[in-house]
Amino acid sequence: MDWPAEDLIHRALGLVEVVDEQVAKHSDSLEFAASADDVMRIHREGKIAALMGVEGGHIIENDPRMLDIFYRLGVRYMTLTHTKNTQWADSSGDQTHWNGLTEFGKQIVLRMNRLGMMVDISHVSDKTFEDAIAVSKAPLIASHSSCRALCPAPRDMTDEMLGALARNGGVADINFYSAFLDPAYRQAQAKILPQVEAAVKKAQEELAKEGKRLSYAQETEIRVKMEAGLSKPSYTVIADHIDHAVKVAGADHVGLGSDFDGVDAIPRGMEDVSRLPNLVYELARRGYSEEDLIKILGGNVLRVLRQVEQVSHEMQVH
Repeated sequence: MDWPAEDLIHRALGLVEVVDEQVAKHSDSLEFAASADDVMRIHREGKIAALMGVEGGHIIENDPRMLDIFYRLGVRYMTLTHTKNTQWADSSGDQTHWNGLTEFGKQIVLRMNRLGMMVDISHVSDKTFEDAIAVSKAPLIASHSSCRALCPAPRDMTDEMLGALARNGGVADINFYSAFLDPAYRQAQAKILPQVEAAVKKAQEELAKEGKRLSYAQETEIRVKMEAGLSKPSYTVIADHIDHAVKVAGADHVGLGSDFDGVDAIPRGMEDVSRLPNLVYELARRGYSEEDLIKILGGNVLRVLRQVEQVSHEMQVH
């Protein structure tokens, strides 16, 4: 998301406030969680535990102290990049510039380790992933990435990456976006891309005449409207990616990264969170044990959060 630099921290702090407001407004069913123990306690009390994350290291505006501030505000994970490179890390959605993490970027990862903030490697380039794995003292998460062996999306993870993440002790959370799951949908989307880009350009030019700028939300609305007619795959394709990730990395290193809030083209039968039982039933039908289902449905990520907390404690003591 290309926000003017001076807006980044201001916007992020505003979103933190929105989370706080929503939790307060729905305190009967929601509670903010700052640790793995919090999550378990809130769950036992019959509430939904709200965990906060930052998507894109550009938010800190190259100031490591902002990590400390966001941590104190409750942020417990940060994606190193979003769709564009930062000034210290390459994104999978941009041209290679830094060849992975810069030395400053490596220090950002270590600072996150020390704070107890999970390092999220979804969106990053393959080399940034490799560098993050090498430097981090704690397990990593890929909060919303699928399997490149099944769908040729640069945002997805190769089998080599899945294996490396497993050896690191981390978790790959499978994304529900049709274009990251299904090659046929991805091809159909690519086919209409020239028309979509032309429509976006036209909207940009019309707004420019009025001295205005096309917002990310407006651009997304154009794309969603033009892609609405594309045939989406069945939700069982999510189970296919889970199967593959489990085969490569093991059931201890796979989770769910729905991205309901970030994408629009979700497979049929998985339109919103109320449809998650469909996926659970499908995985059970394929032979997953209750123990493995609990791991995939959140247990693995909680285990990583605990390990990240432990590494933080050890780094601060020493």
